[in-house]
Amino acid sequence: MEQRIQFFRVAAAGIAALLVGTSASAQEACTSYTVKAGDSLGTIAQSAYGTGEYQNIFNANRNVIGDDPANLVEGTVLNLPCEDGSIAGAASADAIIAEQTKIAASTPKSNAYEPPVKFLAGGNYAPFSDEGLSGGGFLVRLAETAMQRGGNTRGYQTAFVNDWGAHLETLLPTGAFDIGLGWFMPNCEKRDILSESMRYRCDQFDATLPVYEPVVGYYTMKDSPLAGATSFDAYKGKRICRMDGYFTFDLEEEGLTPPAIELMQPTLPSDCMEALVTGAVDVATMEIQSAADAIATLGISADVVENANLAKVVSMSFIAHKSNPFGKQYITMMNRGLSEMRNSGEWYAIISSTLKEHNDNLMKLAN
Repeated sequence: MEQRIQFFRVAAAGIAALLVGTSASAQEACTSYTVKAGDSLGTIAQSAYGTGEYQNIFNANRNVIGDDPANLVEGTVLNLPCEDGSIAGAASADAIIAEQTKIAASTPKSNAYEPPVKFLAGGNYAPFSDEGLSGGGFLVRLAETAMQRGGNTRGYQTAFVNDWGAHLETLLPTGAFDIGLGWFMPNCEKRDILSESMRYRCDQFDATLPVYEPVVGYYTMKDSPLAGATSFDAYKGKRICRMDGYFTFDLEEEGLTPPAIELMQPTLPSDCMEALVTGAVDVATMEIQSAADAIATLGISADVVENANLAKVVSMSFIAHKSNPFGKQYITMMNRGLSEMRNSGEWYAIISSTLKEHNDNLMKLAN
């Protein structure tokens, strides 16, 4: 159960000051960049955008970066997105979305009666799902658009329920909703090492192909001996903070579960970061977008650093309870729509445009 993440106020100075790792040679947004020895995604983002939050670079270069974003290969050529999230030489996000919408509008519609698919989202989880963002955040936009792509012409209804626990325990199992939007799914082939709550996801739900792949970072104080750790084994015997109700399978895969570690589980990302700076924990870990917001909110960018050697890529999917008689059909439809959206560029356009809106909102709040 993902804990509801609050919409953080971010100081402009905090965004500009957030630095991960050491400085890289100057890069510019909206260009290609060849990775040099000593570069990290954080240093590249810092040089190109003035912030160490590098998720959008990862999004634009997922195929060439691979599964270990902490270990860039020297000589790899990266496309650095423009300030609006688009790729140099490509159409803008708005133009791509408009073109795909026009094509979908010309697709013949089925005359057969079919009930709308009922989507279930959680609010106040910007930029993923938030009623204050256009279309409700990029997870909602992706789900609703998928129902009109890949040959799909299915209607839908979307509701926001902020009780994340109820999503998995009641609302999806009872059929009140068909598809849950935005759940981190473990590698179910490793179920023997997973906790009961993570195995529950494998046993009770069918999932789409990965919808989004956030990078999880591991944060320490800059002067901590753990700041440059090169193995997750260095975290054993330490105090680690991960928010209550959040996924834990990445820790479980590395043997970082009690009693090998002491796990602290407060409510919000900012709680974990505050615990880090006050010395209550040794490591705070979460996906890097939430971390960037929390670090800037607390004004601790000069004190906290992401470990440039260790990172995990995790998968977010749309899910249906296995008792839903149409669940597998809906999953198949969504996979079909999402696959077309990736091929057309609409998947990236929706995500990048939402991230831009989210960041613009944060800057407005800071001014």
